[in-house]
Formats: sequence, structure tokens, C-alpha cells
Amino acid sequence: MPLTTDADLRRLLESVRTIAMVGASDRPERPSYEVMATLQAHGYRVIPVNPQITGEHLHGEFIFRDLAQLGDPIDMVDIFRKSAAAGAVVDQAIAIGAKAVWMQLGVIDEAAAARAEAAGLQVVMDRCPAIELRRLGIAPID
Repeated sequence: MPLTTDADLRRLLESVRTIAMVGASDRPERPSYEVMATLQAHGYRVIPVNPQITGEHLHGEFIFRDLAQLGDPIDMVDIFRKSAAAGAVVDQAIAIGAKAVWMQLGVIDEAAAARAEAAGLQVVMDRCPAIELRRLGIAPID
């Protein structure tokens, strides 16, 4: 079952330090642009992943093509893609050894969530970590 309780969401957000954001956008009008900035302001390292703008920089971070290209361990993969694309991202998250996958608002894939959980990952669906940080009053990471 995906995480839904405030206690579970708080525990996850307080344990995460490095987030790969799949679907990060360099366009300020896109929600992922603002969410990435918010997560960084909260103290997380957010690594953007977007094959269309690979090699560019976003909020001071190099943009990678895909999760397999990352060299650093990832605590959580934040999925800013349509639900139909979420399953492939979840499979990549499992392959790189991520500890959690977070599917953004409107992103729902029950089968992918079940695969992630079976592989030992924590799963959140149809929520935004930036909204949850504010709602739960979680202080920035030092």
C-alpha cells in the first residue's frame, strides 16, 4: 500500500536527502520548476532528469538523460510524468536501488506501485512533496 498517513509521509520526507526528479522542466511556468526550487530551499539535493534538455543546468544542477546515468545514490525518485510513463520510471528507480518513489499529483499507476513495493521501495502516489512539506510543517534540512 502506498504511504498515506501523515506519520509515514513525515518519516519519508525526514529521511530523504537526495531526490532525482524525472520530468524536471527548465520552464518557470511548469510545476516541476517550482517544486524543484522548493525542495532545494528545504535542503534536499535534487537532481533533474529530462532527456529533452540533457546537459543543461537547472537550479544549479546538471540535467541527466535518465536514472541509469546517475552516479550518486538516490533516496527518492520524484516522478513528474504522465501516469502512462510512470511505470517505466518506477522500473528504473528499482534498477538503480532508490529507496522510494513519489508519484506527483495526478500520477497514479497501481501496478508500478506494487512492483516498487515488492522490490522494497516506499511508494507515494498522487501527492506533491513540496505541498506535504508545508502541510506537515517539516523544517528545512540543515
